[in-house]
Amino acid sequence: MTKKIFSIPFVLLVLFLFSGNFLFSQMEFPDAVVKAKFSVEQNGCEATIIVKVTTIPKWHINAVKLPKGSFLFPTSLTIEKGAGFSLVGVNIEPKPHYMRDEMADEDLFYHEGTFTIKQKIKITSEKDFVLEGGFTFQTCNDVKCLPDFTYPINLNIKACPKEEATIEERIETIPDENIVETDVESDNSLSVNTEETNIKTDDSSSKVTTEKSEEDKNASLLRIFILSFLSGLAALLTPCVFPMIPMTVSFFTKQSKTKAAGIKNAVIYGISIIAIYILLGTVVTAVFGSEVLNEMSTNPTFNIVFFLILVIFAVSFLGAFEIRMPSKWVNKADSRADKGGLVGIFFMALALALVSFSCTGPIVGTLLVQAASEGGIAPFVGMFGFSFALALPFGLFAAFPGWLNTLPKSGGWLNTVKVVLGFLELALAFKFLSNADLSLQTHFLEREIFLAIWIAIFAVLAIYLFGWIRLPHDSAMENLSVGRTLFGTLVLMFVIYMIPGMFGAPLKIISAFPPPMSYSESPTGFGGSTSAVPTTEHIEGMHLGPQGIQVFHDFDLAQAYAFKVGKPLFVDFTGHNCVNCRRMEQSVWGEPGIIDMLRNDVIIVSLHVDERINLPVDQIKTVEIAPGRIKTLKTTGDKWMYKQIKEYKVTAQPYYIMQGSNGEDLSNGSADYEHHGNPKDFKKWLMKGLKLYDKAE
Repeated sequence: MTKKIFSIPFVLLVLFLFSGNFLFSQMEFPDAVVKAKFSVEQNGCEATIIVKVTTIPKWHINAVKLPKGSFLFPTSLTIEKGAGFSLVGVNIEPKPHYMRDEMADEDLFYHEGTFTIKQKIKITSEKDFVLEGGFTFQTCNDVKCLPDFTYPINLNIKACPKEEATIEERIETIPDENIVETDVESDNSLSVNTEETNIKTDDSSSKVTTEKSEEDKNASLLRIFILSFLSGLAALLTPCVFPMIPMTVSFFTKQSKTKAAGIKNAVIYGISIIAIYILLGTVVTAVFGSEVLNEMSTNPTFNIVFFLILVIFAVSFLGAFEIRMPSKWVNKADSRADKGGLVGIFFMALALALVSFSCTGPIVGTLLVQAASEGGIAPFVGMFGFSFALALPFGLFAAFPGWLNTLPKSGGWLNTVKVVLGFLELALAFKFLSNADLSLQTHFLEREIFLAIWIAIFAVLAIYLFGWIRLPHDSAMENLSVGRTLFGTLVLMFVIYMIPGMFGAPLKIISAFPPPMSYSESPTGFGGSTSAVPTTEHIEGMHLGPQGIQVFHDFDLAQAYAFKVGKPLFVDFTGHNCVNCRRMEQSVWGEPGIIDMLRNDVIIVSLHVDERINLPVDQIKTVEIAPGRIKTLKTTGDKWMYKQIKEYKVTAQPYYIMQGSNGEDLSNGSADYEHHGNPKDFKKWLMKGLKLYDKAE
């Protein structure tokens, strides 16, 4: 009996059962490796289904979004379709971990530890209901993967309150971009109907944006003053103004009984010049309004008209004909000047302004447009800077008459100055034509054509300066002066510098003037070469942007795509005619270290505030963009401008914001040209935003 008990079959049976128990004790089950807790966060008619997932050490589950062609099973939070609700977007997951499996030749995206998967829904039911679905995942470790497993979901959802209907009526008056449903991760503290929280946020940020706006305005005003002052100095060297300096100063010093009286009269004369030009700027701004002039500066029709005006003045400067104010006006001003006294001095200054109009008119007109585009007191500052430069010599030479002997005599060099200004006016005219072309997106004056025109203009200017051609009012010239030779050489260097721009060079020195590199016959390089631009799969809604970077122009598409790929959203408020925007894109975006982050680490959406594409009829709205100021949003540009004003209380471009995975603005603040117009500061701001995004994830 004993031998039978320990017979070979019996022993084998015992060993099989023992080994079976051992194997089952070592087998892993998905629900033992991964724990999931389900909850719902509801706010009115919107709710977020939340799955809090915890994996044991050394185990993980696959990400929701896996690379194309992956053999792994993606995680999914599935909600069974039913009446009473609708899904909003796709599953929301945190930024997954990444690992390259060389053995399997596959990219792995996964989650481990404790994290959440979410799905937003919009509730339409007027009764409470039970939402059903499942959370499905595949669990893996470094050695193997278990079969996919599904946790069932049963959650009680409350009905949509009837009061929500009144809120929907209020939402109809809010621009669409403020109520878009997007596939971005939502935090409970940032739920849809937290109206009080939004108000507090606006109030807390109002002071910051206002102070920053004041800094921007001061910097812009200083820039306008310097530009206007330099323009006034250039106007001094024209045949219309320069000869008047010794004549006028000599008149005051000879007619005055004492030297002090001569200085006093000359100073009053200078102040009168300043008053006349400031009055001109004030009247123009008062008639049209700085806001209207600002809108006109981006208006295609205005830019085309101003292009034609500048071409006419440029041709006049070159000597084809002379533009003068009506002789009746000049004679009347002269007659009043003969009366003497303060009134007579004022009308002498007015006579100077009228006589010199053919030289100063185009300069003043250009300055007024640029100054008015800044709004506020910018036209006043611009005219003050210009007139101060004009008036300064009269006061100085009246105080120190001996300096008159040091002035060069009037002669052919004055006409040379006028001709040079004519060439500059002609080149600047095409900038206004380019503005119109960019606004209309006609691609008539693309980057290559614009540069070809500028190269031709400045090449002819160089030839003129070297004395190889003469224009109608030029004097005979036996020898080139040293100054003219050096200036001609500088212009020739500039021409040579621009030539590589025809083949894709960025031309950082003049980046603000030509159309952007993306507005080109060959935006990816000369001959269609794409070597300078990394190839990328075509994404719906993406377009070739600055520095060859793929960008969105639709905020909703960009926000959804940024979430799907797990990258922060880089919001770029820009404009087709924005000079500082082009400077940033050419001189900062393309710098080493920055270009890689913009191309690989963020999703860029460029919102052009001067885009002329008409909005669909159902999106046209009348809104209050500022207290007491009503505007109808008719174009895409209006829509993006209103978004910038309403959310950030800023109107200047460029203006940059980085947003996290749930659509919130990252706490690295904003960036603009005034404070981040150099690669060092911009890179620091960009890196801080990326670190904040990674930390939040």
